[in-house]
Amino acid sequence: MDDKRVESSWYDRARLGNTPRHVFVHDELRYAQRANQRDVELNGFINYHWLTSPDANGRPKVMLEAGINAPSEVFGSDGQRRPLVAIRSSPWKAGHESNPWHDEFDLDHGHVRYFGDHKPSTVGLPGATKGNRLLLEAARLHAGTTRQERLLAPPLLLFRSTTVYRGGRAIVKGHVEFCGAAIIERLEHVVQRDPETGKSFPNIALDLAVVAGREIDGIDMRWIDDRRDPDLDSETALRYAPDSWVRWVKEGRVAIPGVRRRVLASSVKAAKDQQPVPGTPDADVLSTLYTFYDGRKHAFELLASQVAAEVLRESGARYKEGWLSRSSGDGGVDFIGRIDMGSLSASTPVVVLGQAKCIQPTSSVSPEQVARVVARLRRGWIGVYVTTGSFSKQAQIEIIDDQYPVVLIAGKTLATTVRRMAQANYGGDLDALLSATIDGYAGAITHRRPEEVISM
Repeated sequence: MDDKRVESSWYDRARLGNTPRHVFVHDELRYAQRANQRDVELNGFINYHWLTSPDANGRPKVMLEAGINAPSEVFGSDGQRRPLVAIRSSPWKAGHESNPWHDEFDLDHGHVRYFGDHKPSTVGLPGATKGNRLLLEAARLHAGTTRQERLLAPPLLLFRSTTVYRGGRAIVKGHVEFCGAAIIERLEHVVQRDPETGKSFPNIALDLAVVAGREIDGIDMRWIDDRRDPDLDSETALRYAPDSWVRWVKEGRVAIPGVRRRVLASSVKAAKDQQPVPGTPDADVLSTLYTFYDGRKHAFELLASQVAAEVLRESGARYKEGWLSRSSGDGGVDFIGRIDMGSLSASTPVVVLGQAKCIQPTSSVSPEQVARVVARLRRGWIGVYVTTGSFSKQAQIEIIDDQYPVVLIAGKTLATTVRRMAQANYGGDLDALLSATIDGYAGAITHRRPEEVISM
């Protein structure tokens, strides 16, 4: 890492003594056990002890000597609360007796799988160790059904040991990466096996939801200062909390999907990137399609089926068009097709279920609409969704996150493909192509089950 690690705007503000005191996901911090709480920087990195408990507040350090750590409880006006639980994962220790398990961090999707601190040599049940007792105590509040319980629930601040390079040398110890604040989504009792001795032992495993802030990808540590202040009640201590945490406190478990941190993949496209550039021939084609099918959207299904065939064949697939389903009661399926995977002499058929949606090009398809196709897919089948509009970001994220086998064809691809089809088959006469879909619509409807396409 270069000197930019200590030149960010928030660091400059910190040196001047201004607030807020932000820490961002993936920030690398210098963790030295004996470091003071006054110095902002150590060896060119932000000082962990200054960040978590600046000396001005007179409070003890938040240590990371164990995997599971917590400062003393606070007795506020509305009850006793644990300000936080600090989790430190050490990947370089995985597989050793002191850490025989391997924690899983998927920060792009806001998920961490973390194992408690029960070891093969620990006597007793999970909960016999201090760390596991802290997690079990926190889990009861995180699973709380009332707002007051969740107000008292301690945020889990996640860190993992990281290797940094100084003077051409790899420094394995003494630095941690901040991985966010998390909610305990699920806790389960598990049996693990020590890789060295083969001995099995009980432990607990937690699924953690890393929360995302709307304005910053991290947290303001003044939130933690407030939670450690006995003069403030838990309600007041929310004033610097991430908006995602505030929403979870208010709504409970149902809020977790909406507050979980997600990093949009490059394959998630903005609406403007799914539509033709205004004023281009493709934009004219898309406008013509919407106008033509606006009063007869059922016929758009035949065009969508043909476009899906073109797009899939363009990728090299051997695609065979099937039929259109009934115009009512289709259950989220408008057309059926088949892809033959493999060579001509050794292949297997894959059923393709298609959905067509003729909407205003400025409109978008919601996750719920895409889910109708997904719900009809069986193991090994794939879906195709064709629309004159765009797919919302959330619809795309759910397809990517859940790895649903659905091909999304939005207005831009639709227009480009239709223009190419008109040129290849109708001498560039778009009207002739569209009229053919009206003429052929009734004959393309078949009352058959999708799996019957395999025997065609």
